[in-house]
Amino acid sequence: MGKIDIHLHLQHEKGLMEVSSTAEEMLPHLEELGITHGVLMSISNDWNEHNMKTVAKYPDRFSWMCHVNEGEDIETQLLRYKENGAVGIGEITHNLWIENDFIQQIFARAEKLNMPVLFHMSPEEGYSYGICDKPGLPMLEAALKKYPKLKFIGHSQSFWHEITGDAATGKEDRNQWGQGPVKAGGRVPYLFANYPNLYGDLSANIGGQAIMRDEEFGLKFLHDYADRLFFATDMVNVTMKFPLGEYLDRQHAAGRISTEDYEKICWKNAEKLLKGEL
Repeated sequence: MGKIDIHLHLQHEKGLMEVSSTAEEMLPHLEELGITHGVLMSISNDWNEHNMKTVAKYPDRFSWMCHVNEGEDIETQLLRYKENGAVGIGEITHNLWIENDFIQQIFARAEKLNMPVLFHMSPEEGYSYGICDKPGLPMLEAALKKYPKLKFIGHSQSFWHEITGDAATGKEDRNQWGQGPVKAGGRVPYLFANYPNLYGDLSANIGGQAIMRDEEFGLKFLHDYADRLFFATDMVNVTMKFPLGEYLDRQHAAGRISTEDYEKICWKNAEKLLKGEL
């Protein structure tokens, strides 16, 4: 079985985004990387439509997550997208505090409809993109408590930066992936340990770096939370290639990651996501 990439960006037609590759261009690249299926992210209503068309054309190769638009009833949107095959909401990029009513409404409706949410996180409103939280992720913890049946899939620098106990608090530093040994006391490990509805997207040089920056810590984290971690890339075109896939393969071959954990992280957890069985 090949890997399932739960975080992928495509363009459906030429001209939509200059840096993005079409499905036809991306498929050979995915095959080269040992990825047999990709979950397409939607960041606007246009991308909802294009991703639906792509999945209809290549149902065995792609699935999709939806974007939620402001100004239209959230539950109506989600029901429509779910009926058209959306396996979750993602990636959420609205640049609003997590406690904002609109974000809370998305979470409430997503929990009701059993649709996981994959979020990009920003350190504050008006900076970069993604839902926003303070250092230490207090708003995320409040949401994990408030919506215990909702599956939250964490992504981006400001989320994975909190894997270490010496996480910086400035917005610029929080928007960078961390380096060096992981110190005890990180908020991400705490949240994983205490909230079983928190999951992790290991994509790009963000989630992957959080795992690979400290081998001893990273391998233990992979083992401890193998049921809740997903292989992913965050690729947008065929020039991109991230080291996590090869790292997982190498550690598995060396016996440092068990076959059971490797299969869960690389595709079995994603299979549950695609089937609505998380």
